[in-house]
Amino acid sequence: MKTVLKLEEAALFAASVYAFSLLDYSWWWFFGLLLAPDISMLGYLAGNKAGAFTYNIFHHKAVAMQVGALGIYLSSQPVLLAGIILFAHSSMDRVFGYGLKYFTGFKHTHLGEL
Repeated sequence: MKTVLKLEEAALFAASVYAFSLLDYSWWWFFGLLLAPDISMLGYLAGNKAGAFTYNIFHHKAVAMQVGALGIYLSSQPVLLAGIILFAHSSMDRVFGYGLKYFTGFKHTHLGEL
């Protein structure tokens, strides 16, 4: 089952790449921003609960879709870019087994233990 989930996430990552290709940005923006959501791991400096909360906000696909939808609604390419990057990053993380975090620690995710 994990293989099927990883393939699904890889397909969603590919869809994110396609969505980015429709924007008027150079490709270096995509690759330069792809790891930016990981800055949310700094929340772990305040403990597991704060870390899981900040990490999950930046890695939740519903949040990414809301940001993207706001970008479409506002006709704002920078906001749409942010949504696409959040979605792409979340998909990429899940391909590598990094899921949303539980409050018990960084290694405890909704996909299992790292």
